[in-house]
Amino acid sequence: MTTRPFEYQRDLSGIPVDEEVCQYLSMASETDLVVMGHRIRHFRNRAGLTLNAVGAKAGRPAPYLSQLENGKVEPKSSLLVDLASALGITTAELLDPTPPDRRSELEIRLGQAQCDPRYRALGLSLLRPTAKMSEEVLEHLVALWDAVSQVDDTPDQVPEVGRFADVARAANVALRREMRQRDNYFPEIEEVATDGLTAAGYPGTGPISEKVLTGLAAWCGFTIERVASLPRSARSITDTQDRIIFIPDRDDLRIRQARSVVLQTLGHFALDHSDTNDFGEYLRQRIESNYFAAAILAPQKPAVEFLRDAKGQGDISVEDLKELFYISYEMAAHRFTNLASRHLDLPCHFLRTDSEGVISKAYENDGTEFPAASDGGHEGERVPRQWGARQAWNAEGSFLMHNQYTVTDSTETFCVTFIEGHDDRIPHAITLGTSAPHAKFFRGSDTLRREFARSREIEPDPDLVERWRGRAWPSAAERSHVLSALPPSDRLFSPFPGIDLTDVYRFLDRQRRRRR
Repeated sequence: MTTRPFEYQRDLSGIPVDEEVCQYLSMASETDLVVMGHRIRHFRNRAGLTLNAVGAKAGRPAPYLSQLENGKVEPKSSLLVDLASALGITTAELLDPTPPDRRSELEIRLGQAQCDPRYRALGLSLLRPTAKMSEEVLEHLVALWDAVSQVDDTPDQVPEVGRFADVARAANVALRREMRQRDNYFPEIEEVATDGLTAAGYPGTGPISEKVLTGLAAWCGFTIERVASLPRSARSITDTQDRIIFIPDRDDLRIRQARSVVLQTLGHFALDHSDTNDFGEYLRQRIESNYFAAAILAPQKPAVEFLRDAKGQGDISVEDLKELFYISYEMAAHRFTNLASRHLDLPCHFLRTDSEGVISKAYENDGTEFPAASDGGHEGERVPRQWGARQAWNAEGSFLMHNQYTVTDSTETFCVTFIEGHDDRIPHAITLGTSAPHAKFFRGSDTLRREFARSREIEPDPDLVERWRGRAWPSAAERSHVLSALPPSDRLFSPFPGIDLTDVYRFLDRQRRRRR
């Protein structure tokens, strides 16, 4: 494949179609061909056509078109005209130099990263994105490479990557400890949010309206403008000179998402944040701006009144809080943790985990003992299979509420788990719970479901281990393989990163019994 300089401004307007295509191909770089391949695949999938169907219309065999979609061959100008016709689009749409969607952009950037000599020096095999690999995993891989590639490749600089990770985890652990000590309640931010709502004309009940949101922006000295051409890597962009917050137009950003994006941005200005190079302070500012957004979307006074009434009836439900203020379940659960201890005298815990039980967010002040690494961090650890955060995925009606009591060595807790998928991202389990004596105030606490996660239940059956050790070879799912730095989910040493060997051995036992 040829690679040509790509230093020109592509402006082909007014050029006849065939000449336009020829001019494009004469100046196209290897990257351009990859982008064009992604655009062909994007429009083919959008039209619901197979490679064979497009090949029949364009007069090319499917294997050739597959090579074309993967950026491996350079097409003739006449073929692009035929392809555009077969796909029902214009040649200009095929020649557009931008990736057709965020996933395509991430796949292209991951491919470019793996061609980098520094990446190849790691000795890793080529990782090809597949349909099963989630966009979230691609986001993480590209972000990690972007961070690593910016470090100077010198003996003095390379160790900084490891030190940065240690500093980041230490900062996160310290902030979580502080949040626990203050019951995850920030009265100073509540006060700022209340002042802003009053200035914006919030009526005192229900979700905030577009008018109130605009008023809040004005209170901070900003206007909000929706645009169709926001860079794909940004959720919002703020012009601090002209005081404009740009967000994607309504076709690209739903109302609920738009409110959160705007408010998280406004939070930095309402709370008088400043630029910082300190990672701990950066994390604190993110936590504070997110808290501000939640305090606006579910204002303290009506939220507390609603929850107190529900507590009096023994019918607290995060789902009701979600519906009352038109927010996501995760934000409603977060907001509950802000208010529960100070205003309802209720201890609680919160978890956000994936389908494998891996923790991405955690908070507790009710004595729940989350799995923790040696540095005290919870992120990346996996909860036991008996916990609600994992049981919910296997329950009937797994996208409904899953209620259960969980008994550990030191505590008994009640929790509600809801599997939420939103913003076109993969679902996560959102768990909110409290200690058993306080369960009576929650809807669903009359459940008979009780799981035991004491040490003797968590430990793998030694007979099971002995029966299958060295006789099983599981192949990790894409997400588990990519996130191979995550620890095993149990105390059984696993030579297969991301694999829960106890589950594997149990599966093999079941299959053996069926064959007998």
